Amino acid sequence: MNKNTVLVWSFVVALGGFLFGFDTAVISGAEKAVQSFWSLNGFQHGLTMAIALFGTVIGAAMGAYPSDQLGRKNTLFLVAALYFFSAIGTALAQDWNLFILFRFLGGIGVGVSSVTAPIYISEISPAKSRGKLVGLFQFNVVLGILIAYFSNFLIGSTGSESWRWMLGVQAVPSLVFFLLIFFVPESPRWLLLHRNKRVEATAIMRKVSGEQAEADIEQMLNARERSKEKGRLFSKQNRFPVILAVLFAVFNQVSGINAIIYYAPRVFEMAGLGAQSSLLSTVGIGLVNFIFTLIAINFIDKVGRRKLMFIGSVGLIISLSLVSHAFFLGNVEGLKVTIYLMLFIAFFAFSQGAVIWVFISEIFPNDVRAKGQTLGSLTHWIMAAIITFCFPALTELLGGGYTFLIFAGFMVLQLVYVWKMMPETKGRSLEDMDGTIPLH
Repeated sequence: MNKNTVLVWSFVVALGGFLFGFDTAVISGAEKAVQSFWSLNGFQHGLTMAIALFGTVIGAAMGAYPSDQLGRKNTLFLVAALYFFSAIGTALAQDWNLFILFRFLGGIGVGVSSVTAPIYISEISPAKSRGKLVGLFQFNVVLGILIAYFSNFLIGSTGSESWRWMLGVQAVPSLVFFLLIFFVPESPRWLLLHRNKRVEATAIMRKVSGEQAEADIEQMLNARERSKEKGRLFSKQNRFPVILAVLFAVFNQVSGINAIIYYAPRVFEMAGLGAQSSLLSTVGIGLVNFIFTLIAINFIDKVGRRKLMFIGSVGLIISLSLVSHAFFLGNVEGLKVTIYLMLFIAFFAFSQGAVIWVFISEIFPNDVRAKGQTLGSLTHWIMAAIITFCFPALTELLGGGYTFLIFAGFMVLQLVYVWKMMPETKGRSLEDMDGTIPLH
């Protein structure tokens, strides 16, 4: 097995995650300027912030179709093109309606990439290193978030329309991603199970697992034969992984992560920091996210997915409770809230952030993996859209104290889910888990 070859393929595909993260976070630095530029009312502003997430929901919902019909690789070309045109369109838009249309297209790219990239990486990865390799996707997501925050900080003081540069700079990595996809092969599992191209699939598997390639191919074919409900996601056989994926995705968002990513500068200003200090603090949030994701992907195949989730759930409950308490006290100290939010980001990155795309990409049988990933991703993005759209109104109605207390309460439920339901999947082949996922 050529480990470096598989690592390079995984990293190239994971660059879709970089664009995912960049696109998600970049709007946080531009949101106030965009609101002012077009004199948007509260509803229009909320729609402007959430429209990319609505696109992401559509992209996630349709993600299985191009991934299964066109192939994983061709779908990634489509994703790169959507990111590129979204960046150019939002940077040049002179009309608000055109602006939200291009943000919507970028959101579709995020949704499709959140389905296709983790599937591709999981399908070319050896079982013993699958968590780390699929984790590269999340690593690139948080790297994209960090670079977006840093880019916003650098560009933020360059002029009245600096927001155009904030959004437009994404065109460069989008083009690089498009060109690099030419150098990765198609998923061998897709070639075998969707196109019956055994020779081509075996040739690629030899680069993945060496002499074990033929045995791996036979295992894939045997798993397909064992499937009683070929291609049906909502069947008795797949009921448990469906429940696991939906609940995991819901808990990911009711932690409040996207509200903090999208509205970080606003949250810091609520805590009493100035505008430029708030932008700088978001860079700190991005840096903590990056560091702890890097730590997590180096532990995920050693200690397992479940243990990371246990640690993270407890940490999220504590950190969100501290943020809530700080707001309840009134006289909020910006430094304290900054520290508590960084603690929250650290625990999230070490658990939910690193585990979600790995876990959902590996718990479904081969014949419904794209559909299962689509379901998990769709649930994730529907919840993200709801939380992002409602967060400003929620903080205005309830205040920061109750809002973050609600997030903490959901993390208590997540801890129960991890304890009672979540299975451990580390070190098992994808075929070995087909319909036989143990609870512990």
